[in-house]
Amino acid sequence: MSETAFHPGFLAQPYWWDAAPPETARDEPLPARCDLVIIGSGFAGLSAALEAARGGASVAVLDAGPLGGGASSRSGGMVSSGQKLVLSAALKGLPVEKQVAALEDSKATFEFLKDLIAREKLDADLQLCGRFFGAFTPKHLDTLKKNAATLHERTGVTIRILSREEQHEEVGSDYFHGGFVVEEYGGVHPAKLNRALRDAARGAGARLFSHARVLGTHREGDGHAVRTERGDIRAQHVLYATNGYTDRASPWLHQRLVPVMSYQIATEPLPPGMMDRLIPRRRMVTDSRKELTYTRPSPDGTRILFGCRPRALQTEPKYLAHALRARMLRFWPELAAVRITHAWGGYVAMTADRIAHVAEKDGVMHAVGCNGNGVALMSFLGWHAAQLILGRTNRRAFFADIPFPAVPPLTNTAAFVQMASAAYHLRDFTANPAEVVAERLGRPGRPITTTSRKEAQG
Repeated sequence: MSETAFHPGFLAQPYWWDAAPPETARDEPLPARCDLVIIGSGFAGLSAALEAARGGASVAVLDAGPLGGGASSRSGGMVSSGQKLVLSAALKGLPVEKQVAALEDSKATFEFLKDLIAREKLDADLQLCGRFFGAFTPKHLDTLKKNAATLHERTGVTIRILSREEQHEEVGSDYFHGGFVVEEYGGVHPAKLNRALRDAARGAGARLFSHARVLGTHREGDGHAVRTERGDIRAQHVLYATNGYTDRASPWLHQRLVPVMSYQIATEPLPPGMMDRLIPRRRMVTDSRKELTYTRPSPDGTRILFGCRPRALQTEPKYLAHALRARMLRFWPELAAVRITHAWGGYVAMTADRIAHVAEKDGVMHAVGCNGNGVALMSFLGWHAAQLILGRTNRRAFFADIPFPAVPPLTNTAAFVQMASAAYHLRDFTANPAEVVAERLGRPGRPITTTSRKEAQG
């Protein structure tokens, strides 16, 4: 890809950080002891810190790097009521009562996040703008129709099925073969949400420390000794909320998560009127590929943010930007003259059963496993974990009431993840070989017709 495709101010970091960068907080020494040590400053850790501090506990949040520098501020910022549990096979084999609990608690995560943002007056750019799910092939449309019916039946969301011609109401592209819209879903500015949660947690009395990598924990009397690069802390309770950034400080947890990198790019501000043609109603947009694509307008409506998990062995930002841009131009060839300003990646945590978990092991609590659907889910899990730790609830949510299986040996290695990515790529190729080849060759898609554009704008 020519250097002209990149803005002169190109940054190999999240677009989100322009408005809310990660924070360094290492001037203050760590406390010698506290009621609760939380490891990880993402949505789960900060939500737990806020709840515990409001409950009167002394709380220390530790992060190996800058506060808010992990997946929470690197995500696409899309918010839903846990449709992945509804649409995947993750619940098969569970007792009926467990399946019912899973669906109820999945719906509750979305309501929890909306209530949290409203109650705490969090500056997070929450937009309940809906999401369009596009079919990668005509056959996928049949599957999406079944998924839409399942979502409506089990979660009550408002669904509209769209043909390939009708999809222009939602996305100015012929890339898809129809799809459906969920009106209730939306998006946030993830880095602003993280910053707002940091401020709220501090306001409640929690203390936050960056660059304090945890080296391990062990039982000590009726509490725990937490070893860090900045010294030790004696804590009554410990919560791991490290998700895709879990290291070997907790061998038990490390054996239960597979970190998978997802990548995104951001365009420069679009010419006037272009967004009206590309995403007329400013929806969140995802497709049905195994190598999932997710795209959206920036919260201010000026840029396209475009993400996927490309089959890439390299991690050089401009190489990855090339792979993402090639797919983006299959969606919208008119973006060829629009430059890329940011490219970045972040790790999501996948579990063996494709379900998130709140789990206790040797007196240590864990809230992890977003499986790529974490904004509302992890915020909810952190809150619930804090409630369980402090004894403020007698009810265990579905995510805290099922076994947390280990992943098969070697599954969480880079080599296996690359093999799995290649397998997904092969499935996409088998489903639509012409499209995958055209993308790999860098061929732009076909602009929709003038008539279609008028329909989209109307």
